[in-house]
Amino acid sequence: MSSGRIVLAALIATLLATPAEAQPRPVPQQPAAAEPDAAYTAYQLGQYLTAFKEATRRVEEKNDPKAMTLLGELYADGLGVANDDKKAVEWYKLASARGDREAMFALAILKLSGRGGPPDRQEAAKLLAEAGKLGHVVAAYNLALLYLEGQIVPQDSNRAAELMRKASDAGNPQAQYALATFYKDGRGVKKDPAEAARLLGVAARTGHTDAEVEYGIALFNGTGVAKDESAAGGYFLKAAQKGSAVAQSRLAMMYASGRGIKADPVQAGRWYLIAKAGGETDPYLEGFMRTMKPPDRTAAETRAKPWIARMKAPGPPPISTAPGPLGR
Repeated sequence: MSSGRIVLAALIATLLATPAEAQPRPVPQQPAAAEPDAAYTAYQLGQYLTAFKEATRRVEEKNDPKAMTLLGELYADGLGVANDDKKAVEWYKLASARGDREAMFALAILKLSGRGGPPDRQEAAKLLAEAGKLGHVVAAYNLALLYLEGQIVPQDSNRAAELMRKASDAGNPQAQYALATFYKDGRGVKKDPAEAARLLGVAARTGHTDAEVEYGIALFNGTGVAKDESAAGGYFLKAAQKGSAVAQSRLAMMYASGRGIKADPVQAGRWYLIAKAGGETDPYLEGFMRTMKPPDRTAAETRAKPWIARMKAPGPPPISTAPGPLGR
């Protein structure tokens, strides 16, 4: 299986298996009206009790679908009120019936995971489609994944690519990354390494970690883009600092070989030890470690220790701040 297909399989599995609370949450939107929305403002300030009271007032006085969506959000997340998924579903349904795309998306995610009632994937797919038609970017992205998976809706790579392109053109980095894998594999679109690299670059520049890794690989190998090993190292570093074991291993390889970066056995050993602790091994780097001079090996282990210790503790991995090439 190609790396692109592995990526898409992982994305689909995440959508179908991830609890609703881990899915992208709808952000309550300020209604486009002359009257300032006190409920929205209070929500943004973290004043959830006030947001609840103001949203309730807007529903009672104006039957406002945005206020209904906000009430659903408050109940779904237990903000200012006790968590109540059934009430969240009720409010999202009311807002969805009045055409609010954020409510449609939120309700779809709850129905996929079975929060507030039994799972209903068919209804979830319908809601995602409706939200997507109304311009909800993440809904279009998730619906594309369902068309790839082919269990809830008929499998259709062409339709999936169409939806991914819609979300990608709207600036969604996840969709840009996924669409890049379509072009890399020729799935739903004509195979096009240059377009794949372009999309990876767009997503990578937004800080999408997996795109940083894949774009770095494309730059290093000159696949679909002008070969630039030094620039590849910069992307590997960004992803490595965010905990990508693949990027850490690639960075170690560059330091070991001196390609794109000045050779540095200590940094090579350091990054490989970190990558290995994260589950990424490489035969070449294993051999490199065995031939390291004892002082360099000791120095590499010393520099890797703080990071590896943090990997075993809660919280994000540490950011490398030592001076030198590529921010080492």
